[in-house]
Amino acid sequence: MADTNTAPTVTTGERDVTLSRVFNAPRELVFNAFASCDAIKQWWGPRLWPTVSCDMDFRVGGVWTYCMRGPAGEDACGKATYREIKAPERIVYDDTFTDKDGAVLPDMPTMRIIVEFTERDGKTLLSTRAEYSSEAELKTVLEMGMVAGMTETWERLDEYLARA
Repeated sequence: MADTNTAPTVTTGERDVTLSRVFNAPRELVFNAFASCDAIKQWWGPRLWPTVSCDMDFRVGGVWTYCMRGPAGEDACGKATYREIKAPERIVYDDTFTDKDGAVLPDMPTMRIIVEFTERDGKTLLSTRAEYSSEAELKTVLEMGMVAGMTETWERLDEYLARA
């Protein structure tokens, strides 16, 4: 069943932002939602920006590429390189914005993402910390609507978990 508390807790540091939320699903199920394109395509991105392409090599050193498509047909794409995977507890990856062909957009921030899955009485506390190399990079993504986008993405994740 979907969790009714959809707003994550948000903590902002000098060069990082952390979002945390409890999901009414076992840790392994939540972890696995991050581990395959079949799952990712069902929940990654805000409602009006669904994931339309995904390719994933889910292993340390592997790469995950994805594109979300906006309501006017515009693409927002990314490339992540996995640095650490400790199932079902933690995923660490470096993420960068790309064009639809996978070329890195040099004027956009690169971030280190740390995703942690903590078991809580059959539920899962999901915490995602995004670390940036400067305050300016953090400010850029916050002004782009990162918190609102992740809030809606996690609402979609909650719905996916309820169906899984």
